[in-house]
Amino acid sequence: MLDDTPDPLADLRKIPWFNVLDQTGWADLLAATQLRSYSPGEVVFLEGDPPENLYLVHRGWVKAVKLSSEGREQILDFMGPGQPINIAPVFAEQPHPATLIAQEACDLWAIRQSILLALLDRYPAMARLVIRALAGRLLHTISLIEDLSLRSVTARLAKLFLMQLPDDQQTVIPRHRWATQAEMAARLGTVPDVVNRALSSLGDEGLIQVDRRQIAILDRAGLVTKAQF
Repeated sequence: MLDDTPDPLADLRKIPWFNVLDQTGWADLLAATQLRSYSPGEVVFLEGDPPENLYLVHRGWVKAVKLSSEGREQILDFMGPGQPINIAPVFAEQPHPATLIAQEACDLWAIRQSILLALLDRYPAMARLVIRALAGRLLHTISLIEDLSLRSVTARLAKLFLMQLPDDQQTVIPRHRWATQAEMAARLGTVPDVVNRALSSLGDEGLIQVDRRQIAILDRAGLVTKAQF
């Protein structure tokens, strides 16, 4: 019988910082890596929890959210296969600034923070790459703040669609089962009714076509203009 247990090497090698490790570093990293499974809606960690592990998505999708005292949700990001999650709190040695929730059944690699910090001390090239990754997260946060304060919901929605297209050739965005208008509204910092109107507006202008399985981009240039890039 073939062993179908996931091999962490395939996922860990997708992270640039780890590819500077030598054989000893890899051995230490693999010994500190464990696969954990989560059900849809299950909390991986809460805002304020200490970052005992760095998480890397092997299968499925998760979302990072801020929750208000009234239960309103602001989605900060979605992470899927091959993506590391909580880089900043792990390397800053600070509590998690957001809550992480499984969007669907998923498997995450958990890598002990203590080992990662030890590897930083031993491998300066890894430290430089981690700094680059953290700087990228800071720029993403600045962009999110700019969008919430300076762009309309329609412009933010147009930008979101453009960011989901990996290249100029792709014109279709697949929709996950959990990608409802409520989820979209939480991500954009608004409410479902406003998102519905924004979707209708983009559709009426001939920029997109929406159905249950996908969003087709009909006019990319027009969408760029609408996103106020």
